[in-house]
Amino acid sequence: MPASDLRSHNYDVVVIGAGGAGLRAAIEASAHKAKVALVCKSLLGKAHTVMAEGGAAAALGNVMGEDNWRVHFRDTMRGGKMHNNWRMAQIHAQEAPDRINELEAWGALFDRTPDGRINQRPFGGHTYSRLAHVGDRTGLEMIRVLQDKAVHSGGTLDVHMECTIVRLFVVGGKVAGALGYFRETGRFVLFKAGAIVLATGGIGKAWQITSNSWEYTGDGHALAYEAGAELIDMEFVQFHPTGMVWPPSVRGILVTEGVRGEGGVLKNSAGERFMFRYMPDMFKGDFADSEAESDAWVKGDRKKNRRPPELLTRDVVAKAITKEIAEGRGSPHGGVFLDIASKQKPDFIKKKLPSMYHQFKELAHVDITKDPMEIGPTIHYVMGGVKVDAETQESTLPGLYAAGEVGGGMHGANRLGGNSLSDLLVFGRRAGQYAAGKRGSPPAIPDAEVEQVMREALEPFERDGENPFAVQSALQAVMQRNAGIIRDKAGLEGALAELEKLKTRARTAGITGSREYNPGWHTAIDLHSLLVVCEATARAALERTESRGGHTRSDYPDSDEKQTRQQIVIKKEGDRMSVRRETQPPLPAELEKIIKEAK
Repeated sequence: MPASDLRSHNYDVVVIGAGGAGLRAAIEASAHKAKVALVCKSLLGKAHTVMAEGGAAAALGNVMGEDNWRVHFRDTMRGGKMHNNWRMAQIHAQEAPDRINELEAWGALFDRTPDGRINQRPFGGHTYSRLAHVGDRTGLEMIRVLQDKAVHSGGTLDVHMECTIVRLFVVGGKVAGALGYFRETGRFVLFKAGAIVLATGGIGKAWQITSNSWEYTGDGHALAYEAGAELIDMEFVQFHPTGMVWPPSVRGILVTEGVRGEGGVLKNSAGERFMFRYMPDMFKGDFADSEAESDAWVKGDRKKNRRPPELLTRDVVAKAITKEIAEGRGSPHGGVFLDIASKQKPDFIKKKLPSMYHQFKELAHVDITKDPMEIGPTIHYVMGGVKVDAETQESTLPGLYAAGEVGGGMHGANRLGGNSLSDLLVFGRRAGQYAAGKRGSPPAIPDAEVEQVMREALEPFERDGENPFAVQSALQAVMQRNAGIIRDKAGLEGALAELEKLKTRARTAGITGSREYNPGWHTAIDLHSLLVVCEATARAALERTESRGGHTRSDYPDSDEKQTRQQIVIKKEGDRMSVRRETQPPLPAELEKIIKEAK
């Protein structure tokens, strides 16, 4: 198809991704009078944000008045193993309360305290009860409210659903537009804009066991990389401690941290509550050291008692579970047990965790008000992403912004539960605001470039190669085996060697049928993004010769203080993926003081 015959649109801002970050960015850009396109790979309202169940972290202080942004900032930095972009962590802690109150003003129906304020629940790594929540369906409520706000924004905001973006165009060192195709018809579409916001989420579908939905193939990471933007922290991948493990058809589906926040405990096959044996030095003194103290905290006596060790940060809990399983103390189906039935009454569980009750009842035939759940680690989140400016969310490529999971820096080496949903609101708003300020006529995109990208996208139809699903399955097996929760040099080097072979297989994979809703074609295109993020993860993990947060090296089991503030930066150099180290700016003295303060 000649580029001159291509359907094209002109916008001030194009937002790619319609989860929490994308919707909030689009709302803000539209409020600043920009003409906005909201492009989503799935249907509007079906974004992965709906899978975020436990709540959104914000220091409102409604349940525990001692909470404030300083404590939230300290928790975030400590949870991220001091590797976070300190300015992003500060902005997030300071602005999250306003964003949650704003969401309530727009119609969010949060659970309530007895006196009518937004209720907040405890969560792993948070000193105080901090998560504003809607039962265990918080992400769904967030998307409902933001979607309603977006479509009734009153500005110029167009939604393009079931549209996959395959390339960003850069002219004269600036963003100029994006080419995509509609999944239903296979027809290409060109979006011309001088500002693009990436809000595409994560990379979880690169592994076999994941809580992530089908859209999470690393599209935004790969689009930014191919356009020349830098990626950071790609070695830091979060394994959520609690995913379903049985039956096999549901393996990896998320079990919310809210179960532990409401009193659920972890036990091995011997019935031992094992988390007391896995207390890192950093957190000693902050958590209970006996079951009696833990139980007293759960029952509400939180002034005199400390949090249960089940509420340690996700990286700590996931590695503890992995060790219990590896040493033969796992459950019958290769996990451990999560038990809330022995700690709370059935009516309380059904009220606070309705989705979890129905999820296990329907999918595993387990009544969680009576019996423990079998759970194990599942790929959940990538802390790494596009390197952005903390204030504006602009990447190292002028005109390209990133917000939410596709952006890097905010969470450091490990994300605290609940920080993701408030992150989406805080930095989605900032990305939309500053992207709207970039409005103006974008540079013209040469027709030859557009036609070349379309030809490349259609090449799988012309090949008689193997099924792209087989290539994706092999890729997932490589990452699960060699770049999982525990890594080493031999495994990572093996992964890189296997990925080179998979690149060749992906280039020769072929499909049949038409362009109209062809899942084989969609997968063939997704393979490029998956290969980029897999290589970036493996190369960054090989470069970081220590264990920190979501990155654990069995051959370098300890953290190295010298590497605390060193980022691994990934950038495309010609046809090669370059890797370099870059030292982050030190924390200002006043923020260092906050981190060292007693509670």
